[in-house]
Amino acid sequence: MPTLHELVDPVPVVADQGHVGFSAVQLIEGEDRDGRMRRVVVDSAHNGRRPRLIDALDRIGLTPLDVDYVVTTHAHWDHVQNHDLFLNATQLIHPDERRYAHAPAIDDWATPSWTGYVLEQLATEEVGDGHEVIPGVTIVDLPGHSIGSIGVAVETDRGLAVVAGDALHVATVATTEINPLVFWDERAATESIRRVKQMADVIYPAHDAPFTISGGGEIEFLRTIEMAVGGIAPKVIDLGAVLPVTLMPGRHDQSAQRLQEKVSAERLADVRRLVAAPYSPGARPAPSSAWDRG
Repeated sequence: MPTLHELVDPVPVVADQGHVGFSAVQLIEGEDRDGRMRRVVVDSAHNGRRPRLIDALDRIGLTPLDVDYVVTTHAHWDHVQNHDLFLNATQLIHPDERRYAHAPAIDDWATPSWTGYVLEQLATEEVGDGHEVIPGVTIVDLPGHSIGSIGVAVETDRGLAVVAGDALHVATVATTEINPLVFWDERAATESIRRVKQMADVIYPAHDAPFTISGGGEIEFLRTIEMAVGGIAPKVIDLGAVLPVTLMPGRHDQSAQRLQEKVSAERLADVRRLVAAPYSPGARPAPSSAWDRG
């Protein structure tokens, strides 16, 4: 049976000065059908979490080179900026998400125009609903938050765990069934939330602690998450005021979408010539314990 644990904690923190974006990074380990151990990382967080990710792997005796697959739940900035560390891995991504990342809408602040080139630094396999990564680990289509959002269903000793990405990014979304940040389709986003709830025994949101839902519909967290903050005077703000329901303008503009599809196809056709390998073969980042201290 595969094992699932979080390498980097999700932190459900918001701020009135911008988006913090502390998303989770999960590690799944299990044997493939030939009995070989495989390691699957789900998302890679943003650059501000890079040292923490490297250290988390180091603590369990691994480096990024030991990872076989990187699942991209979606291509937003806070989920993909450390993909380039995993030189030996194959990226698993939905084909619609991959294409969109090469020609995102100008109002899509979570998918800057350079996103597609970040993704193409890894060998890539396009996947969709039901794709088996390894036995007991399958891909689940969860569109809405983005065009090609996916999750990962993992058979564990607690039952079926679903790593949901931003299809269900904080626990309260399971209660409201409203995704507060939609870049593609709000109806599909709600359907994806309901799908996760219906199939999962344990839910791993991208920006909150893993949780279960009781028979009475109550959220029950498996653990608590803390974060220390320094250098500022604390101020308590209302989550709803900082993160209201927000829908990207132009998300249903079919003429704009057709143009984006044309541009993305042109860029994908030539992308391998344009994107260099990220680092020298075999390069391993050092954990923070190996850095010199002044």
